[in-house]
Amino acid sequence: MNAIIVWLALCVIWGSTWIFIKWGLADLPPVSFAALRFTVACIVLCPVIWWQKERFLDLTREGRIFLITGLLQFFFNYGLLFWGEQHISSGLAAVLQATIPAFGLFLARIYVGEAITPIKVAALVLGIIGVGIIFYDQLNFRGTLALLGSLAVVVGAFGAAYASVLTKARLQDFNPASVVFGQMLVGQIPLWVVGIALEGNPFTIKWTWLAVICVVYLAIVGSVLAFWLYYWLLSKIDVSKAMMIAFVTPLVAVVIGSFFGETLEQKTMLGGFFILGSVALIVLRPRRLMSRKIDEG
Repeated sequence: MNAIIVWLALCVIWGSTWIFIKWGLADLPPVSFAALRFTVACIVLCPVIWWQKERFLDLTREGRIFLITGLLQFFFNYGLLFWGEQHISSGLAAVLQATIPAFGLFLARIYVGEAITPIKVAALVLGIIGVGIIFYDQLNFRGTLALLGSLAVVVGAFGAAYASVLTKARLQDFNPASVVFGQMLVGQIPLWVVGIALEGNPFTIKWTWLAVICVVYLAIVGSVLAFWLYYWLLSKIDVSKAMMIAFVTPLVAVVIGSFFGETLEQKTMLGGFFILGSVALIVLRPRRLMSRKIDEG
């Protein structure tokens, strides 16, 4: 697989999940919805891992790192994001989630020795500005709960970045399917506990055909396929470059939403130029430099 193609595919996949989450929330309670997504994903992954003859999670050997990364990636990140979005706009949540690459840049320097360069910093600033422009009209919030909701999303973003860096640093020797399965298995357990405590019996959920389609899509495409590709990508490129996907997914989500009746405004185009500029700096520029060196050689 080509790393650039996988990177672009992940932008499209994770950008498409926004509309399915929005549709699913019309019938499903948020935390239980997230837990269902990962439960179905684990069920799908079981025969895949068995067919590949990969070993499952060994609690006596790598249980600790799977516990940490699973809780950070699939409980803290998704749990805090879903809770925070009850008190702030989805646009503000998208901007706050765009801090993932910023956290990742500094964590990657500590754990895997990736350099913090002026180009990377400039790309981060451009990306955050771009996402901010797209959702400018949704950035206001009022009250203590809105502040707490914003903090929750930022903490969740830090958890997602930390999990990605630890995965690159400690789990590169494992098959991506096994990594995804182990982390989702761990992360979904507290989601179910919180979901049942706050939202009641999951067997009373209102199941519609749209709800089923949303859960299946988010489980298979948005979780199994996406994280499988993402962990493969982490083994091929810098983690700071991989996490730049967080800038592009809101743009893709807005564009996809326009096909389903949502308005595509001029500020989206302006914000998109900033985002694409940040991507060109940190993802495409090194590729051009490498090609130039090959030509000169």
